[in-house]
Amino acid sequence: MKRILLSLFLLTCVCLKTFADEGMWLPQLLQSLNEKEMKKMGMKITAADIYNINKGSLKDAIVSLGGFCTAEVISDQGLILTNHHCGFDAVQNHSSLEHNYIRDGFWAYEKSQELQNPGLFVTFINSIEDVSAIVLKGVDAKMSEKERQALIDQNIKDLKSTYKKETYQDILVRSFFEGNNYFLFVTETYKDVRLVGAPPASIGNFGKDTDNWMWPRHTGDFSMFRIYADKNNHPADYSSDNVPFTPKRSLNISIKGMKEGDFTMVFGFPGRTNEYLSSYAISQIKDIYDPSKISIRHDILETLKKFMVRDESVKIKYAAKYASIENAYKKWQGEVLGLNKSNALQRKMDIENEFLKRVNANAEWKAQYGDLLVRLAAAYKRNGNYASQRDYYNEIIPRIELFNIAAIASNIIAENEKKDAATNIDRNKRNMEKLEELFNEYDHEVDRQLFIKLMTRYVNEQPENVVSPYLREALKTHHIEDITNEMYTSSVLNTLDNIKNLMKLSNAEFKDIVSKDTLYKLYTDLNNIYLQEVAPNYNKYQAEINQLQRTYMKAQMEVFKEKQFYPDANSTLRVTYGKVKGYQPRDGMKYDYYTYMDGIMEKYKPGDYEFDVPQKLMNLYQKKDFGVYGKNGRMPVCFIAANHTTGGNSGSPALDAYGNLVGLNFDRVWEGTMSDINYDPNICRNIMVDIRYVLFIIDKFAGATNLIKEMKMVK
Repeated sequence: MKRILLSLFLLTCVCLKTFADEGMWLPQLLQSLNEKEMKKMGMKITAADIYNINKGSLKDAIVSLGGFCTAEVISDQGLILTNHHCGFDAVQNHSSLEHNYIRDGFWAYEKSQELQNPGLFVTFINSIEDVSAIVLKGVDAKMSEKERQALIDQNIKDLKSTYKKETYQDILVRSFFEGNNYFLFVTETYKDVRLVGAPPASIGNFGKDTDNWMWPRHTGDFSMFRIYADKNNHPADYSSDNVPFTPKRSLNISIKGMKEGDFTMVFGFPGRTNEYLSSYAISQIKDIYDPSKISIRHDILETLKKFMVRDESVKIKYAAKYASIENAYKKWQGEVLGLNKSNALQRKMDIENEFLKRVNANAEWKAQYGDLLVRLAAAYKRNGNYASQRDYYNEIIPRIELFNIAAIASNIIAENEKKDAATNIDRNKRNMEKLEELFNEYDHEVDRQLFIKLMTRYVNEQPENVVSPYLREALKTHHIEDITNEMYTSSVLNTLDNIKNLMKLSNAEFKDIVSKDTLYKLYTDLNNIYLQEVAPNYNKYQAEINQLQRTYMKAQMEVFKEKQFYPDANSTLRVTYGKVKGYQPRDGMKYDYYTYMDGIMEKYKPGDYEFDVPQKLMNLYQKKDFGVYGKNGRMPVCFIAANHTTGGNSGSPALDAYGNLVGLNFDRVWEGTMSDINYDPNICRNIMVDIRYVLFIIDKFAGATNLIKEMKMVK
């Protein structure tokens, strides 16, 4: 009996344990929560070297790039490094058939050649402060979600208005632990960010769709930008008078390389995780939501690829869209695989059983949390169909560009009805800029085929009450192909020139003509039925889930005192740490932790969309001309480690035990993509391009020695 009880106790401990590799930790709390463990794992620096507001520290070299990726400062002249896929939109925007930087790469051999990128920005974190007591002042459990949020919003507004900061700084307040805690971030955002370098896609996106989310990997996934500031080193809009930014700290670069068991740390801005969900949420994700989204995106990618492989101009227009759509598509596939393999559902159920056991043994907890999981299960059941319908709408409607055009026309009509004429002129200018950008990356026939395929699914796979009545009526007498032809040939919104001519009319005339348009009628009806039948119900039940999940989060932290909790990712600055190591995804298969340039040549397929290799790179390989970056006659390319990363960590620096840059995070292994909701140390690995391969490409392949000279190398 004692042995049985001991076994059960050990099982409980395993279920509740936060693994050493797991977690996305706030940097200002490392000293109190993580420093001892990090040093035990091999870290040679201190928590103060990572985060310090009194002097330059590692956090001063890390930036959020555009709000969607991470980058790091690698010179005292504002040079920053990020992923190729993070900089891809900028590369695409500068590309044309005459200057195809996607195919050929781009390098600025002097600063005058660096390219401006309107809208792209980087944000530094100056300081972080716990403001939970201020933000939650006056909040109580009796409030409705609307009342609670209104009070929180007012408290945040008051806090921002009185908090001391420089004129060029901003204040960001974010919630943590499902709204149980709040932290304030003082930020500095620089808006003049110029493209410096990017390898050709055959290097920066080698392997493309096939290798995405996979290991072993051989991708040189990097690009380079430079931050510019005014003459006082403060943020400024683009100007020819701006100068390269001087950072408080830039990263030193180690070309020593990594070996298995070495300590690694990833510093960046992870986007979104949900590590503390219930079993009810996990069940719906793996069995309903992910499979339906995977299926829809499969159809989209199949259609796009058909056109992209046979037309270079279409390939340029749709390259960024394709990459974005494919990225989540494959991620969700791996997520389902990982959730099933790691038995995530049972793991969550075990935690819930232990939670209930402890709650029922404590009178106070039982009164507060006794029926919490039952209520949570009921809320998920009520919201299930609406969440699925929301996914269908979000996966289908925005993928059809003609609907996005109609949405902008709808905005123009709404804004023209406002009384402030001067403001309307400015808004309409921005709307036209959006339209011009959209049409620059639009192909009529591609979109037409997407319309047929996706709208067929929208009608056939949705309950009748959430399908556009206008479309249902039209389908009684017409085939979907006939309706499509009508939209794409007769709509007044189907070309940019048509819309520009419409904009010359009075507001009343514009509204009258557009409102009668068949495309516009369909778009507004699709939107209206969603807003009437789906969104209100989804929002109502999701608000209930959010409230219960916040309580469940609070309860877990109270009940499981022995566990060290880390907050879910929310695009704020985090540190994750672990060790370099391989993994075994399934029986009989074991992966090493490093890849080399030999693997590029093994995968090489002349002229192939995914696995072609530039002749110059082949020449360098054949001559073994790797410079100081090779090791024992081989050129390292990528490596893996057990760092807990997610979207937003793309471009994050991989640092060694001394805080030196050794790699660039860009992906996770396919079987471990479920780490966003269920971390498993056995199969969760992040993928990094070795900094030596990055330097090799810059130096030996591109000949951009001007950039190499800016960096500080250490051994």
